[in-house]
Amino acid sequence: MDNSENFVKVTIYGQEYTIKAPADASYIKNIAEYVDGKMREVQEELATPQVPAKVGILAAMNIADELFAEKRVRDNIKGEVESKVTSLIEIVEEAIQQ
Repeated sequence: MDNSENFVKVTIYGQEYTIKAPADASYIKNIAEYVDGKMREVQEELATPQVPAKVGILAAMNIADELFAEKRVRDNIKGEVESKVTSLIEIVEEAIQQ
């Protein structure tokens, strides 16, 4: 990723935004599409139409939940890997000492 800033037009939940970011335009568009999709999912689950701000907050909560779940998985995997590496180091050290 280079350090130049891009201006990318995206549409999220029917609103157009111009995003200024030091990232690839397709990356920004993918993020916007993801957020738009999450907002639409939230609205579909609600009984009546809601103001975009409420839908956005609920979508943000859902996205944050996904992030936290992925962090838990990553932390669990990291712990398992560290434990296995420690075990392997002990096995190698024992083999060297024999």
